[in-house]
Amino acid sequence: MAAILTMLGRRGALTVDSLPRGLDPITGQKPSESCAVVGFHGRTQAFPVIYSALRTLQHRGQENSGVATHDGQKIELLKVDGHVFEGFKPHIEKGDYPKGKIGIGHNRYSTEGLKNITGAGPYLVNTSAGQIAVAHNGEITNFRELREELKEKGVPFFTTTDTEVMVNLLAREIKERGLLTGLRNAMSILKGSYSVTMMIDDKLYAIRDPLGFKPLIIGKIWDGMMVASESSAIDVLGGSVIRDVEPGEVVEMDSEGFRTILKVPSERKAHCMFEWVYFARPDSIIDNVEVYNSRYHLGLELAREAPASGDIVIPVPDSGRTQASGFAEGSGIPYAEGLFKNRYSERTFIMPNQKERDEAVRIKLNPIRSVISGKRIVLVDDTIVRGTTTRRIVGLLRKAGAKEVHVRVASPKIIAPCYFGIDMKTRDQFIALNRNDEEIAAEIGADSVAYLSMDGLTKSIGKSKHELCLGCLTGKYPVKVKDEIEYFQKTLE
Repeated sequence: MAAILTMLGRRGALTVDSLPRGLDPITGQKPSESCAVVGFHGRTQAFPVIYSALRTLQHRGQENSGVATHDGQKIELLKVDGHVFEGFKPHIEKGDYPKGKIGIGHNRYSTEGLKNITGAGPYLVNTSAGQIAVAHNGEITNFRELREELKEKGVPFFTTTDTEVMVNLLAREIKERGLLTGLRNAMSILKGSYSVTMMIDDKLYAIRDPLGFKPLIIGKIWDGMMVASESSAIDVLGGSVIRDVEPGEVVEMDSEGFRTILKVPSERKAHCMFEWVYFARPDSIIDNVEVYNSRYHLGLELAREAPASGDIVIPVPDSGRTQASGFAEGSGIPYAEGLFKNRYSERTFIMPNQKERDEAVRIKLNPIRSVISGKRIVLVDDTIVRGTTTRRIVGLLRKAGAKEVHVRVASPKIIAPCYFGIDMKTRDQFIALNRNDEEIAAEIGADSVAYLSMDGLTKSIGKSKHELCLGCLTGKYPVKVKDEIEYFQKTLE
């Protein structure tokens, strides 16, 4: 551990953990991203770089993590449960982490398959074409059909994850058709979202699906090249961001640089709007748009579209802070921190009953009475999914003496499932489905509630509707999903 920290310190890099969302009664009600991926090719050991990048991207997945490196002869793989620091610490202290100057890493939040370490990435297969390791952020919508097809051809499976299907499909296509034709064919077969870091023996690749659902950014770091799910992972290590991997692009990387080896065209893009609304760190830049700036403008636009009569604007910490700041600026209502969040209380994984869930919220959040009492509160949050946590927070504010509570949401209503890597799978969990604003306000105990419009969302992000995936907001999807309406489709088949 000391050697690794010395190496990082010598390079002037800092490791900063993002605040973990976890499955607690506050943030556990939010939609969760599926994964973070990292790749590195340099002249020094890859593990310290990947480890630090995964810590920076901890917010994208907290169930388990893994690192795969090529040691000059073969790919070594290590997977751990829980948070990056806690999981890898004993291995670092004993020095038994993967060695090598080329590697990939993965943080996982499962949306498909096993939730234990068996389903963790990266995935490794041995083939006659070489060892292939894959770390995947996203979700393959046709993986069940592909899994059955591969099983019929004798491919064994050890998990129920879509990433295991992907790596076996890639292995088959590359073996049968060669690298470029195999990759092109695999990308035409795979449906859904995928940003991938991949090793074939000692070669490093970055792959992004043709619609560009999930982010993937290239950077120069120390004496090598890096690719990561967010630019902040490159920044934190003292690197310089070069550009995004383009939708449909396959990039080969080495310690000297990178080159495009394949480009699969698409008529449109479908970047996940949640990256700018909620998932990504505010200090990241994704597809040339700064996340902080987008969130601030979401709040500004919300104040213009849905004004509220209030004495103070307060955020739901921590994810609503930037939007609340924008709302305060746009409305002229003073901003205040009215809810204190205890970041050091233990994670409350599953609360068995309503009383314990309410108590857990009180442990995590506590109102500041001098700020709240006797005031008309404008409570700003980035999203509302189920509404259960919002209802508890409104109750806390009432109990602290709030005269009125007006809830403002800096994104449109979530009304439909996501099939591309977010854990929102059934319509019955969405409070906004088939409810108007007045009914939602009554459900959460607020005096009023209002959401940002679709136009306000796209304007604030700075991308058109044809550049974003808005499926969970519209019920229309950018690719064909069984029993759902495709974006340009009028009726269900």
